[in-house]
Amino acid sequence: MKLRNKLALTTSMAILIALTFLNMTAKALGLSEGLSLSQGVTAEAGKFIGAGLAVGLAGLGSSIGMGNASAAAIGAISENEELFGTALIFVVLIEAVAIYGLLVALLLIFAV
Repeated sequence: MKLRNKLALTTSMAILIALTFLNMTAKALGLSEGLSLSQGVTAEAGKFIGAGLAVGLAGLGSSIGMGNASAAAIGAISENEELFGTALIFVVLIEAVAIYGLLVALLLIFAV
């Protein structure tokens, strides 16, 4: 799969998740029933807003870190192939931050 296709697939998945959270937030705020925001934000709407922020900010931070770490890892591997395992571990640890953001969002939405 070409890089352009992977980027398009990843972007479309992120947009789908964002639109899903936006739809849930609109329903929680009662905007789908014609109510206005002048009544204030409910606790349920706050859960969805927080979930969207958790996923978005964790994804943004991890993508910036992933770009920097991946570039450094490729440079290190090109000089010494024995560093592949170490470089891979550092890149995977950065990806875990985005997964933690998703877990926090799921806990916010589905917490009892």
